[in-house]
Amino acid sequence: MTDRAHAVAVAGGSLHVGEWHPDAEGAPWLLVHGVTASHLAWSWVAREAPDVRLLAPDLRGRGRSADLSGPFGMAAHADDLAAVLDAAGVERALIVGHSMGAFVSAVFADRHPDRAAAVVLVDGGLPLDLPPGMPPIEAVRHVLGPTAARLEMRFPDAAAYRDFWRAHPAFVGREDPLLDDYFAYDLAGSEPELRPATTLATVEADSIDQNAGADIGRALDRMPRPTVLLAAERGLRGEVPPLYPDLARVRGEVPRLADAQRVVGTDHYSIVMSVEGAREVVASARALAAGATGSVGDSSSGPQPTRG
Repeated sequence: MTDRAHAVAVAGGSLHVGEWHPDAEGAPWLLVHGVTASHLAWSWVAREAPDVRLLAPDLRGRGRSADLSGPFGMAAHADDLAAVLDAAGVERALIVGHSMGAFVSAVFADRHPDRAAAVVLVDGGLPLDLPPGMPPIEAVRHVLGPTAARLEMRFPDAAAYRDFWRAHPAFVGREDPLLDDYFAYDLAGSEPELRPATTLATVEADSIDQNAGADIGRALDRMPRPTVLLAAERGLRGEVPPLYPDLARVRGEVPRLADAQRVVGTDHYSIVMSVEGAREVVASARALAAGATGSVGDSSSGPQPTRG
């Protein structure tokens, strides 16, 4: 769990924000989770970066911010992030976003460039390859698959929910107290009708804006702050190809991107929710932070993810 929790006033209500290492010196990092996740997805990163102040909100409609309704969309979440920094007394932070949170992070850096020192996009933030002509609403289920279906399921208790995830290729065979905490936190309601805190309607609204909205396109065209992509080796269910199979193509299509790197041995989840993935994210974030006085990817900043 986090060291502190905050309630931050935003449009329509209050946003729950977790904070690790509040007394750490230096520039903080603002961590932005994925479409059905919560701030506890960053627990592994927090353990690997004990010397960094970390701020991690539950985005509206998720976690302890689940009762906070719209507006949804990348711009709305980005403006919520600015409110988080205001409430924390932080002028500028390094932004690290995973999955949909990477799209939010890119838009945040475009809408609030003075508040972002640099941006790490973790297996997200750039356009995904979708079948030609697929309607945006169908693209949600195409990309998320069983993740979307899970949001309409009900579970008798927390153990049943954890057992559901034990069968997922990204988590099978893993015994980790941080995973237990993460999945228990995700539940809302009461036994025997527990449900994921995030609703399908929330995910659809955000995913449509992520894939078809204008904000992300503008953000990637302008990309005002140094930005790198860390891409997993496998997809949401441990499959190949991953979300970003061709990093050379990514570098060509997004010329303002500082770099795109493959994190070998990770899938879409474990790239942040495992010791190995978190170490690579932290190493990249440290290197990018050091880029304020040196070069992005400076080998003196620690081990770098394997290029692909």
